[in-house]
Amino acid sequence: MTDSTNFKKIWCMVKKIPSGRVSTYGEIARMSGLPRRARLVGTALRAAPAEFDLPWHRVINAQGKISFAIDSERFKQQKALLQEEGVVFRAGVIKLEDFAWKESCDELLWRV
Repeated sequence: MTDSTNFKKIWCMVKKIPSGRVSTYGEIARMSGLPRRARLVGTALRAAPAEFDLPWHRVINAQGKISFAIDSERFKQQKALLQEEGVVFRAGVIKLEDFAWKESCDELLWRV
């Protein structure tokens, strides 16, 4: 399968993450049918055309943290966007038990 096809799967999955929820790079990869391809998710998000208006800010790492350098503009932008949606940070960490998006069983079955 080409990166282009994989990117489209990833973009479709990221587009589904609702406001106020987050998902990890690994979960997006898994739900896109690309297990163990978490790094590809980051690559796909960087490659996404701006007009797709993907909620890229809702994708975080498996530790519940933003992956950008803490003093970078992208870190500040991602944190601000998540906070505007009601996502809470405690000591720089998002509690995944409270804010992780889980696709429903119905949605998963319709993809099979």
